[in-house]
Amino acid sequence: MLEFHVHGGNAVVSSILNALSTVPGVRMAEAGEFSRRAFDNDKMDLTTLEGVSDLINAETEAQRKLAVRQAHGELFRMYEGWRVKMVQLRAQIEAYIDFSEDENIEDGVYTQVCLEAKKLADAIRAHLNDKRQGEILRNGVALSIVGPPNSGKSTLLNKLAQRQVAIVSPIAGTTRDIVETTLDIGGYPLVVRDTAGLRKASSDVIEMEGIRRAVEAAQEADIRICMVDAQQALDCTNKPSDSFLQNAEWQALLDLPHTFVVLSKIDTLKSTDGIQAAAQAWAQSQRINNRIVPISCANMFGWESLMQLLADDIRTAWGTSIAQQMPLTKTRHRQHLQQCLEHLDSFESIGEDMVVLGAEELRGASRALGRITGKVGIEDVLDALFSEFCIGK
Repeated sequence: MLEFHVHGGNAVVSSILNALSTVPGVRMAEAGEFSRRAFDNDKMDLTTLEGVSDLINAETEAQRKLAVRQAHGELFRMYEGWRVKMVQLRAQIEAYIDFSEDENIEDGVYTQVCLEAKKLADAIRAHLNDKRQGEILRNGVALSIVGPPNSGKSTLLNKLAQRQVAIVSPIAGTTRDIVETTLDIGGYPLVVRDTAGLRKASSDVIEMEGIRRAVEAAQEADIRICMVDAQQALDCTNKPSDSFLQNAEWQALLDLPHTFVVLSKIDTLKSTDGIQAAAQAWAQSQRINNRIVPISCANMFGWESLMQLLADDIRTAWGTSIAQQMPLTKTRHRQHLQQCLEHLDSFESIGEDMVVLGAEELRGASRALGRITGKVGIEDVLDALFSEFCIGK
């Protein structure tokens, strides 16, 4: 296998490929073929290969760091350590089955194996109880922008993206469906969704479906920004019944974690003096306990505060714990670990008189871990993985 490093001009590359095509037995490498050969020759394991794939596709610094750690074998060392320990426990159980009446077998072997298996189960359970932080960071933190019509949601999305992603119009109900874009906030991946404006009465069935989807997207999001027009909110003549916050389902969104209220269009107020105090007074009158951020997308008032708030929230919720321990990054890993845990729990419930069944449960647990690192039954996983690689990578 040979890799060429040449000048990147199309004519040069084409000339070299044409020349190589005349050499007998020479062909283009397939997608991911270099890495696959490394795997076939035990130079890399499956989690390391997945780390390389994630590194190729990383779009933010946080994703890059996470992928590098996985590509360097951090997950492999953890999972393989667990698998080796299970193999050792299996060996002790097999010896106990074959030589339990032999004087060379110490007393309490089965009890000691059960204790060690329980420690492994506790470690795996703690690893699974990560609130999907690694998967969220790998795929992007989901942020939904919700609020009443004409509260500045689409304008905020365009400012965040620094391009025209959504149509902005003074006509209420312009946004009917979810508009999505991916951003880099403080080095963390953020998937931002603009949604239909929330209002109670509408005869338009399409708009009502958009509102339903908006609420659903906000409920499923990791972070929510609730947009409210500052002029309408701070206008003492505004009737409470006119506020979308009076809807119980929409009000419930504010009770979800990582939800912030943004008072938009501050530039339309006569003065911004004491705006923070006025915003807090309004929040208290509406019984809102969320963090309030007044902003203007026109003159960028409060913009740095909002960006810092989002970056800090993401870092605290999904970045801090990840720095301490390599998290789960794939749904595939989670499924196999759950299968492993089920086998270990079954082993724990089996008595010493059924030791043969217990040995089988340990075998199933070690096989489940082996599927993560690529020790057993992973051909279909390999085919799907290498299809995402660059040619020859």
